[in-house]
Amino acid sequence: MTYLIVIFLISLSGLFSGLTLGLLSLDKNELKRKISFGDKEAKKVYSVRNKGNLLLCTLLLGNVGVNSALAVFLGSIANGFTAGLTATGLIVIFGEIIPQATFARYALKIGARTAWLVKVFIFILFPVCWPISWILDKALGEEMQTIYSKKELMKIIEEHGGTKESDVDADEERIVKGALSYSDKDAESIMTPRTVIFALEINVIIDEKLLNKIKEEGFTRIPIYKDSIDNVVGILYAKDLINIKLKTKIRSIYRKEKVLIISKDLKLDKLLNKFIKTKTHLACVKNEYQSFEGVATLEDVIEEILRLEIMDETDKVPDLQAKARKKAKT
Repeated sequence: MTYLIVIFLISLSGLFSGLTLGLLSLDKNELKRKISFGDKEAKKVYSVRNKGNLLLCTLLLGNVGVNSALAVFLGSIANGFTAGLTATGLIVIFGEIIPQATFARYALKIGARTAWLVKVFIFILFPVCWPISWILDKALGEEMQTIYSKKELMKIIEEHGGTKESDVDADEERIVKGALSYSDKDAESIMTPRTVIFALEINVIIDEKLLNKIKEEGFTRIPIYKDSIDNVVGILYAKDLINIKLKTKIRSIYRKEKVLIISKDLKLDKLLNKFIKTKTHLACVKNEYQSFEGVATLEDVIEEILRLEIMDETDKVPDLQAKARKKAKT
């Protein structure tokens, strides 16, 4: 009988200790997310984890009470030193280390299976624990929500992408990381520099040679300027040249309402919103002196998000910035 009582008290001690570490290590907001996805285990755990201070007081009071009872019981059947040494060893090994190591790893599963028992403990100890938890709630306020920075989120995605248990594949990892980081970059970082841009003067007359040149360059949108490249006044769409009559002036077919002028330090998330709002795919980038620096396209922004170079059937050069740097050296 003595051994059964000792085993029972140690089991209770381990249960209280493990539940304290396991349940309180589970984030309330994470449990809510799991519940929204239909996780039944998270729903069971959240029913007791919702009131954190009441749960904490209940488990700690239960753990202290059981450990004290164990020490007193062992003291009644053995001398003081032996009882203290035995109680300490049993509590540390079987009441703390083993249960905490187990509950920390399987907190959600064990918590879901023992939620009903925790509710029983809360009901029994409610008269003592509720006043203490109420004072803690008023003094400390709501639990702090765990907020991750973008770098931390990207690290989490990396960790998920590198494990077999996760359903995040390499493509999804790359895209999510690109979506989290693209807003930190500006238009200058993705633009095609002016030195490799194909642009036309507004008074140019269309002839067969020019049409062949446009076809050779392969651009679907061509900046149109007046007098100087720094004065971009519109965009010429290659599709508007279909069945065009020779000797037609550029000024009669270009679209001046489609020109979008942006500063080179405009962040890419804001640039994407401008593209969507204005329904344009090309923006002319200017510096603080209103000098033309280059062009940035919707495709450039998408490539930055996807972290992948997109090549269509008309593209001649995969990286125009690299071409510009090479041209600058030569």
